Amino acid sequence: MVEDRETRIKRLRLRSWRRGTKEMDLILGSFADQQLKLLSDAELDAHEAMMAENDHDLYQWISGQAEVPDEIGPALRRVADHFLKQNT
Repeated sequence: MVEDRETRIKRLRLRSWRRGTKEMDLILGSFADQQLKLLSDAELDAHEAMMAENDHDLYQWISGQAEVPDEIGPALRRVADHFLKQNT
């Protein structure tokens, strides 16, 4: 069964708010609420691949404590840029 776009976005929003660490819930959940519907299908694919990473690594990359892997860089930068705009 193929998942339609609206269902996919709802699923990704839920996954964004139920990560396992409060920090990543807030970072990814806020992004998901405001930005997922604006992403292209290819960007959603990249975002979903980025979300497959564990929270500890994601937080290290978003906070600049570790180097971001090239394959998830664009998706992670979108999330980090959104978070920074919301909190400055």
